Amino acid sequence: MHDPSSTPPYGAGPAPQRRGARTRRRRRRPGLVLVVVLALLAVAGVAAWRFLDRETRDERAAAVDGFLDAWAAGDPQAAGRRTDNPTDATARLTALRKDLPHRGLTLERGERTEEGDAYAFRLTWRFSAADTWTYTSTVPLVRSEGRWLVHWSPAVVHPRLTEGSKLAQRSGKGERADVLAADGSTLDGLAPALVGVPGSSGLQYRYDKQLTGRPGTTVAIVGTSTGRTLRTVHTGPDAREGTPVRTTLDPDTQRAAEAALEGLDKNAAIVAVRPSTGHILAAADNPPTGENRSLRGRYAPGSDFKVVTAAALLDGGLSADTPVPCPKYETVDGQRFENQDLFELPSGSTFRDDFAHSCNTGIIALRDRLSPDSLTTTAKAFGIGSTWDVGAVTFDGSVPVATSANDKAAAMIGQGRVEASPLVMASVAATVKSGTFRQPVLVPDAVKKRAQAEEQLAPAVAEQLRTMMRAVVTEGSGSALRDISGEPGAKTGTAEYGQETPPRTHAWFIGYRGDLAFAVFIEDGGSGGRDAGPVAAAFLQGLPG
Repeated sequence: MHDPSSTPPYGAGPAPQRRGARTRRRRRRPGLVLVVVLALLAVAGVAAWRFLDRETRDERAAAVDGFLDAWAAGDPQAAGRRTDNPTDATARLTALRKDLPHRGLTLERGERTEEGDAYAFRLTWRFSAADTWTYTSTVPLVRSEGRWLVHWSPAVVHPRLTEGSKLAQRSGKGERADVLAADGSTLDGLAPALVGVPGSSGLQYRYDKQLTGRPGTTVAIVGTSTGRTLRTVHTGPDAREGTPVRTTLDPDTQRAAEAALEGLDKNAAIVAVRPSTGHILAAADNPPTGENRSLRGRYAPGSDFKVVTAAALLDGGLSADTPVPCPKYETVDGQRFENQDLFELPSGSTFRDDFAHSCNTGIIALRDRLSPDSLTTTAKAFGIGSTWDVGAVTFDGSVPVATSANDKAAAMIGQGRVEASPLVMASVAATVKSGTFRQPVLVPDAVKKRAQAEEQLAPAVAEQLRTMMRAVVTEGSGSALRDISGEPGAKTGTAEYGQETPPRTHAWFIGYRGDLAFAVFIEDGGSGGRDAGPVAAAFLQGLPG
């Protein structure tokens, strides 16, 4: 037996003993190897668990990516097959392409949610180069028959959607706004000649850009069965609804004016103005869909212009009580002027009488009291001769300087080269009532600078004119208003035109009552007092209150 005590120290004895020593160390290694192997197996186990978990997570992400890729590529069938409700998902995504037209859709998967079986994702809709819409939603997942599927509901498309709602484009071109009355109501069915047709005529044409707005995209959640907008979720930067055009028209006054013209077989117009503000309360035309004669008409005003002539004569020192004969005829340089129906007034008649009965001859006989530019200058006190900024196209009247005695005589009775619109003549009546010219206004927001009178109406002259216009109603040719309350004042006018013998005539009637002035015009309408007067009365009677 080998005595271990006789064995020399390690490395000092013969070689076999050294191998023996090495052999004993090799026998101890299996234990170490086992420890190492077990450690490695433990690490490998962790790695294997992590590998399996990552693989499971990748399957979920792959399911989401497959769904999003098919949707973004415009393949709703393929996207639907990756959900747990292919029929509904395919139908919804197919309809969405029609309901929400777009130039591109980007879908980006985000992180898995805390619940685990869902992924957030970001949607970016591109409607134009300047209009994109981005928001986030969630793709929930379910495990079915060994694979992950998108759990379908409308909320996948947008988190606010339900089974009864969908996304849809709205106001793609911008909703067209309305032309409004002063009280904010629409003028639908009222003032058609004035309001006009979009892109073609009237205020609709003048303010087309403002009313139309600006093209763009608005996206809304709407009811799937009703189509009613439930919530607007996106308004593009280019989208803008049209802005309403608010006028000064008063619906009740406008309706009364239109009713007064109804049934006339002539072209006609009524304009009403508020003397205290200049606001245009009504602008009615007959036929309603015809020309806008109320603001743009260009006609000889006839004896209605005698208001301006009277102002010039009164300012020159004439008095309403000055005796002024009214014969049948008055001849000026060989041209004979006459009164309608060749009437004459009795001896002792005054200027007031001539005015009240609309005597042409008596007025013309005073021509030497006026210089060639007297009427032109006095007309400026009524705003005639300046350019009006009303907010609509208007004809603002014309009173040229007289070039001869005959030219001046014709101008004194509103004939010859004198022209006016119904708006101008309504403003003449308003100026008499208030004593001050206030330029008429129809669309206040569009008016940059109202015209100012270059001349002023003397208070004493305005007072005498009001007395004389009241006499037209109580004593003269404006008898149609005698039963109208409110002590209205008026002036009648019959304007000759054309080359026929006897000449054809337009009928005029201007006046005021309270804080309302008006002009009635009937083209080829006969006599101012006889034909236009009843229309004026019907208009005032049709006003509320």
